[in-house]
Amino acid sequence: MLFAPSGPQSPRRRNRIKSILLTIFIVLAIYFIFFAHPESSHKPSTKTDYAQLHKATPTPKADEQARPVIRKHKEMIVASMKSDDTSWFTEYFPDWSRSIYVVDDKTAPLTVPYNKGRESMVYLTYIIDNYDSLPDVMLFLHSQRFQWHNDDPYYDGVAMLRNLQVPYLQKKGYVNLRCVWTLGCPVEIHPLSDGHRDDVHAGEYFLNAFKELFPSYPVPEEIGTSCCAQLGVNRTVVLSRPKSDYEHFRNWLAATTLTDDLSGRIMEYSWHSKCFVRAMKHVILMVYSYIRTKGCVLSLRRGLLL
Repeated sequence: MLFAPSGPQSPRRRNRIKSILLTIFIVLAIYFIFFAHPESSHKPSTKTDYAQLHKATPTPKADEQARPVIRKHKEMIVASMKSDDTSWFTEYFPDWSRSIYVVDDKTAPLTVPYNKGRESMVYLTYIIDNYDSLPDVMLFLHSQRFQWHNDDPYYDGVAMLRNLQVPYLQKKGYVNLRCVWTLGCPVEIHPLSDGHRDDVHAGEYFLNAFKELFPSYPVPEEIGTSCCAQLGVNRTVVLSRPKSDYEHFRNWLAATTLTDDLSGRIMEYSWHSKCFVRAMKHVILMVYSYIRTKGCVLSLRRGLLL
């Protein structure tokens, strides 16, 4: 037995040993009760406890963290009115993003600050509002599926857009969606010599408008491009001009006293020359344009095979 001496013990000696053992027991009990807590009890059991004890800010949830802006690959920008049916874009081109502007409805999700300059106001508004997050490829379009100027035997916008060679657009940077020369080519406007005409023609107004729109450029003697303001452009070409230039063009549309048909016509004959493509000196040959832009096969015996 612990602490037990050999040989007989007197009652006094036994009582003393009991007292000593009792004292040791009491001391050990006090120690374990008040001083011998497990070390882990003084530490946080989880990361959350640690954060609470040290008043640390919890890590934000994944959905609360800032997400990077994902740039779209290709988008159709459409100028429309309330009465137009634009559902065909979604039906036939679901793989394209779409920004459909309604120029005569201020409550529409996408609209314009001023309903002036026809489709040009839409095109410029889109560029200004999305300048820092432009998609790789953009098509600027009218809203109606069947239009006389659509480059298709049946004037069908679906066929026209399906035939578009997007890789060529990405490489070239700019394409007019109308390849045929009728109206606009080879020369439509002579800014330095055109006089008044009874029909809606921008010739006599183009000189002053060009000076106001592009004050740092000399006025060209001839302007020629296929009509009618439906075009494709890539992001690099749009960004070749600062955002302030597009704001200047839109401010001109808002302030000009010219009627919408004239101001819109002036912009129509400016996209290819100065707005996007700064150094285009001649009109692309129609056959070459069809082959590259539309993917047509040229046969001298059978004509153009779409």
